[in-house]
Amino acid sequence: MVNMMLGEVAPGGTGSGLYGLLILSIISVFIAGLMVGRTPEYLGKKIGPTEMKLAAMYILVTPTLVLALAGITVLLPGILANAPASGPHQFSEVLYAFTSGANNNGSAFGGITTSGPFLSVTMGLAMLLGRFLPIALVLALAGSLARQGKIPASTGTVPTHGPLFGGLLLGVTVILTALSYFPALALGPLAEGLLK
Repeated sequence: MVNMMLGEVAPGGTGSGLYGLLILSIISVFIAGLMVGRTPEYLGKKIGPTEMKLAAMYILVTPTLVLALAGITVLLPGILANAPASGPHQFSEVLYAFTSGANNNGSAFGGITTSGPFLSVTMGLAMLLGRFLPIALVLALAGSLARQGKIPASTGTVPTHGPLFGGLLLGVTVILTALSYFPALALGPLAEGLLK
C-alpha cells in the first residue's frame, strides 16, 4: 500500500511512476533552490510559480481523492458493511481499495466486496480522476516548461545528480507521503499492527 501512496515511484512503478518521480524532482529542486537562495532550475528550465502550482496540484489530487472517498465510505454504515472485518482492519480494507483504485489496478483486500453500486461508482471515479487528472497536470507542466527557453547552467544551479540530490529527493518523497497519508495510516494499518 505504501508504494501506491508514494505514487508508484518506488522501483517497479513504470509509467505513472516516471512522471511522479519527475514531479518530485521538480519539487526537490524548488526546495533546494529556496535553501540556497537561488532561482530553481531543472534541466535548463526555470521553475517558477506556474510550475510549482501545477506540481502542488499533482501532489494533492490523489490523496484528496483517496481520503475523501474513503472518509465518505466509512461514514455510511450500510456501505461499510461491504467490508466485513471490524475495527482498524475494516478501515484498512476501505483505504487500500481507494488507494489502489486511484493509483494502481483497483485491487482490494480479500474481505471487502466492491460489487455494490456505491462502491462500484466511487471506485470508478477514483480510477478515472486518480489517473487522468495527474496526467493532465503533468502535460500542463510539460507545456509550461516547453514554452521556456533553455538556460545555461551556472554556479548557482543546483546539481541534480549524485547522492546529495538523491537523498533530498528521497526525503521529499517520504515527507510528502507522510504528511498526506499518515493520519489515515495511523487509523488503519498502524493501529491494526499495534492491536495484535
